[in-house]
Amino acid sequence: MEETKAQQKKHVDYDLKQFSGDDRAEMAKMYEETIKNFVEGSIVSGTILEVRSNEVLVDIGYKSEGVIAGSEFGDLSKVKVGDKLDVLLDQIEDDNGMVILSKEKADQKLRWDRVLVNYKEGSVIKGVIKSVVRGGLIVDIEGVDAFLPGSQIDVMPVRNTGAYIGQEHEFKVIKISTERRNIILSRRELIEERLKKKKKELLATIQAGQIRKGVVKNITDFGVFVDLDGMDGLLHITDMSWGRIRHPSEMVSVGQELEVTILEVDQKKERVSLGLKQTSENPWANIEQKYPVGSRLRGKIVNLVPYGAFVELERGVEGLVHVSEISWTKRVARASDVLSMGDEVSVVVLNINKEEQKIALGIRQTEDNPWDTVQERYPVGSRVSGTVRNFTSYGAFVELEDGIDGMIHVSDMSWTRKINHPSEVLEKGQKVEAVVLEVNPQQNRISLGLRQAQEDPWNTIAARYKVGQKVKVKVSKVATFGAFVEIEEGIDGLVHISQISDQHVEKVKDVLDVGTEVEARIIRIDRAERRIGLSIKAVSMPDEEFEKQQDVIMEGLKPGEDMVDLAGAFDEALGLSGTPSEEWRPGEKKAKKEDTPEKKEEEPKKEEPK
Repeated sequence: MEETKAQQKKHVDYDLKQFSGDDRAEMAKMYEETIKNFVEGSIVSGTILEVRSNEVLVDIGYKSEGVIAGSEFGDLSKVKVGDKLDVLLDQIEDDNGMVILSKEKADQKLRWDRVLVNYKEGSVIKGVIKSVVRGGLIVDIEGVDAFLPGSQIDVMPVRNTGAYIGQEHEFKVIKISTERRNIILSRRELIEERLKKKKKELLATIQAGQIRKGVVKNITDFGVFVDLDGMDGLLHITDMSWGRIRHPSEMVSVGQELEVTILEVDQKKERVSLGLKQTSENPWANIEQKYPVGSRLRGKIVNLVPYGAFVELERGVEGLVHVSEISWTKRVARASDVLSMGDEVSVVVLNINKEEQKIALGIRQTEDNPWDTVQERYPVGSRVSGTVRNFTSYGAFVELEDGIDGMIHVSDMSWTRKINHPSEVLEKGQKVEAVVLEVNPQQNRISLGLRQAQEDPWNTIAARYKVGQKVKVKVSKVATFGAFVEIEEGIDGLVHISQISDQHVEKVKDVLDVGTEVEARIIRIDRAERRIGLSIKAVSMPDEEFEKQQDVIMEGLKPGEDMVDLAGAFDEALGLSGTPSEEWRPGEKKAKKEDTPEKKEEEPKKEEPK
């Protein structure tokens, strides 16, 4: 290395010695001036002297040649000796005494200087997006890399920044840092400024009633935002179709072009309301002429709610079938129990409210009402057969035919027994014969009697039993006032507590047990009230004495401090005393609330379609 420096110095000294006198002094001065012009970091012109395998020698007018790495040229085969080029003086003299030059750095500096001359902060410039970096994108601006932050790419949030690579756009220069050689761009500000200008122009010309084209920009649950080329307008879901839609996406998609009607323009708030359905004819305009009340139609079920089903008659026109209008005979709790979405059904128009755009429809009206002729099929007094379908606390419902039930009240189940619940004598699914007691087509009711279809044992009671007769009985029930005893199957009598023993009886259960067989004497028969009174203590009396004491015995059964009369005892035992029952029975005008097999659920009033 020292030898090279010595040779260079020697070469220079030798060259200077070629001159003498004033020429030599002049040449020395020129040489010094030339040396001063070479400053590291400056750009100088040069000529290619030699192209080697990995480097290029360039003459820049300095005392020695400069070297440029071959990698800076890309394809060295295209580099020719004698080519002129601008280079950056990276290092005047390295450890080997060589001048280090850079073509790339010179190109970058020239491009940077050119950008600084042509563009200032706030200028609009074109560029191509090169790559994705952390926080944004790199944009090629005339050979200079500039940074585009992710928040400045667009007015809307951008999820896939990689999709922008290779695209050319216009950008606004928002900051230039000469120290860091950094340029920050914004595409968003440029878009916003242009949109603001377009918005101002649009608001100056837009008016309610106009038909304008727009592009679906965003879809929400409540509507669609449409780009009107300057500002967005809201197309509410209720203004999209004359019919029912659950979500705006059923009709439109993002990017779709639409023709919409301008419904309202708010200049102060800069808001525009749009309508899509208003671009077509309102199907409700002549609804009463198209679908007169009483007309029979076909439609498709488009919505099911607990209280009914909405049926589409045509696009934009729906009617409501209330649950009460689905069947004449079946109690439908929910429309979905008997109908399904998409079903084609026949309906009859019941009512039209044009102002509120509501139509009431009925399905059952397409069929004959079986209750209109029920009196002809089941006349009062006729014997009928059916199947026990359901129980309530006060009776049993018997299916006479599909959808037609009759009710047997507990009081009409037995001539002789007090029935507390229908399950005591009947089973679900059991076949029974009964007599029609009453028919009420208006309230959809048929009253049946089970006991009326059987012979009344009390019709022959007087022929089989006499007052004073001794009978074998079995204790069937013990009460505070006495004991009920079974005289024969279906015939019970009452032994009052005062007639159990000659001794004072404090509690009946201390003397008699259920199932105990005893002998008793009949002391009273009341066929009208269906009651038989008996006495155990009178069994031991001779017949003559009983006949003499009969009036005394009955006198002793009058109400007293510790007794009740015989009729009162029966009333209490049979549940006939106290407040009158509210249950509906044949012949009564007022119907009990629980008049159906199932307890009625509270349901909304009939609603008509919106």
